Amino acid sequence: MVGLPARGKSYMASKLTGYLSFFHGAVVRIFNLGEYRRRLYGPHAPDSFFSPDNPEGVAKRAECARMAMKDMIDFLFQESGVEGLQMKNVHSGRIGIFDATNSTRERRRWIRDQLVGLPVKLIFIESCCDDKLTVKNNIWTSKVNNQDYKNVEEQAAYSDFRKRIAQYEKMYASLDESEYAWIKLINSGQRVVINNIHGFLPGRIVQFLSNIHATHKPLYLSRHGQSEYNLSGKIGGDSGLTAAGAKYAEALGRFAADHIQVGPDGKPRRTRLWTSSMRRTIDTVARVPHPKLADGWMQMSHRVYRQLDELYAGICDGMTYEEIEETYPEEFQHRKEDKLAYRYPRGESYLDIVSRLEPLVHEMESYRQPLLIVGHQAVLRLVYAYFAGVSREEAPRLSIPLNTVIELTPNAAGDKYFEKRTVLEPGTVSLSDGQQDPALAGKHDPPSH
Repeated sequence: MVGLPARGKSYMASKLTGYLSFFHGAVVRIFNLGEYRRRLYGPHAPDSFFSPDNPEGVAKRAECARMAMKDMIDFLFQESGVEGLQMKNVHSGRIGIFDATNSTRERRRWIRDQLVGLPVKLIFIESCCDDKLTVKNNIWTSKVNNQDYKNVEEQAAYSDFRKRIAQYEKMYASLDESEYAWIKLINSGQRVVINNIHGFLPGRIVQFLSNIHATHKPLYLSRHGQSEYNLSGKIGGDSGLTAAGAKYAEALGRFAADHIQVGPDGKPRRTRLWTSSMRRTIDTVARVPHPKLADGWMQMSHRVYRQLDELYAGICDGMTYEEIEETYPEEFQHRKEDKLAYRYPRGESYLDIVSRLEPLVHEMESYRQPLLIVGHQAVLRLVYAYFAGVSREEAPRLSIPLNTVIELTPNAAGDKYFEKRTVLEPGTVSLSDGQQDPALAGKHDPPSH
């Protein structure tokens, strides 16, 4: 990472870590030099510590960089059970993120020299921001309460951090080295400049970083209302809603109008709505209102995505788990052993859904408005897992009940999500529907994957 303090480098590193590990199976670790400094020299360092004219501070910061670099190289080349990962075709190697200002040409040359001769690809990622309000907000949301300023009054912490930035500005040189591979993001992706970027994964990194930004908005997730297949215990299909499912659709429409389309201040706010292409999700949002705001924005204009369709069970589509166990006992056992990677014959696996969800997540990250997604259990498990920071290995075991709206709201720094679950029309259906999957608990409750 490259850039002055409070430009969102650590936020980018955190988001990139989640993205690369979840969608590309990479083993990613961040090496933050601030953590090394606090470990070696204590939690608070005066602004003079960061001065280029302070030989002692320069030496100590260089020592932190050497330690972090050694740890990163050790991490990149340690054994990791790659053979087993390759068997599932989900491994994209190891990625180390060297999270510091790296704001001088000399430091970047040193980084390059440490990696020369090693079988690694080096990419510098710079975050530039000349918007004074954004920098100010970044300091207040992510700096004044971090470990450097524990037990320090907030205004004093803010003033001290401003002095730290001034020290870095004395020596800062933006990326311009033509021989390096680099990505430069200016003002949260308003402008993106790349140099010597080639290959599939570097290209995906560019696209992902171009979409993320510091505008934090809530995400709402809901399964469709109870379907006829839910009621009969069958998986897949494209059945309609039961009477209980129709009641949930009405309740969801009211909830959307009262709690999603209106912000915490009680005023209307722009909102979005996505569903799969399947009948049961489309019917579930039939009662969601679409008023036009004063600025012409159509509230929750309905967008349908086939990428949100439920996991396809192939030859098992339309069967109950009991029927699958009786008819295809070996397949039943294989799925029980590895639910993430198991692919139904002529059907899909959870990993297949991960692949088709990736472009949609890029779009979700780019949005600046609250989004309601009405979908299916397997798909929503993965969407939830990505945003909540849950590994994809754990995703197939997550609870996404019927008749429940899950609200995920990012914290001020944007690196963690607060969760709230609201049950609508309680008592009309079993909220555990699909949760007692025999692959998870050995019981045969009505499933939806």
